[in-house]
Order: sequence, then structure tokens, then C-alpha cells
Amino acid sequence: MKTLETRTDIEELVDKFYDKVVIDDQIGFFFTDIAQIDLKKHLPKMYNFWESILLGNPVYDGNPMRVHFPLNQVVALEEHHFDRWLTLWQQTLEENFEGENVATAILRAQNIARIMSYKMKIARS
Repeated sequence: MKTLETRTDIEELVDKFYDKVVIDDQIGFFFTDIAQIDLKKHLPKMYNFWESILLGNPVYDGNPMRVHFPLNQVVALEEHHFDRWLTLWQQTLEENFEGENVATAILRAQNIARIMSYKMKIARS
């Protein structure tokens, strides 16, 4: 297995993760039916997001919360959805990479999921 150290590694991780996500029976519909994401446009944003977080390169310019609030109004983004997202993320990491950045990627995703889950719940109140 290889370490998670470069932009190319990030792209591989994100691609493999989204291969799982879009067909997942628990959360795939958010991506395919609700958000109707265009992967050709979405994936480069995700590469930048994770490169910024994991490699410290400030290439991401966006606001993930702003994007998710409208989806949350259509179908509630609930804690179990974020848990599933985390499970798929961790599986993808552990199947393909090793090393310190894997642990960092899992921890960062856990923090993101916890914050987003909380903010989505508050927005529905």
C-alpha cells in the first residue's frame, strides 16, 4: 500500500470514494437524485478541498456548509447519513492507503461530519 502524500493520491482517494458513494443504498441518492451532482465539476472541488485539508495547500475556495443547507431542506441530512459517509470514507482510505495522513483524513472527516450533522439538525429546528 502507498502513503497519502500527493495531489495524485488525493485524486485517487476521492475518485474511489465517490465510486462507492454514488451507488450506496443509504446515501447515494443525495448525490444522484437530490443534488444531482455532475462528477466532472464536483470532483475537482473535492480534490481541492481534501488537498487543502490533508496537504496544507490552500487550493480550496468554497463553503461546504452553504452548499449543504439547501439539500437539507429537501431531504434531512441526518446523523446516520453522516455516519454512513464516514464509514465509506474510512473504508476507502484503509483499502488504498497507509500512514499518518490516513489517520488525519479519518479524524478530519469525523470532525466535519459531526459539525455538519449538528448544523443541519439546528437548521431543521
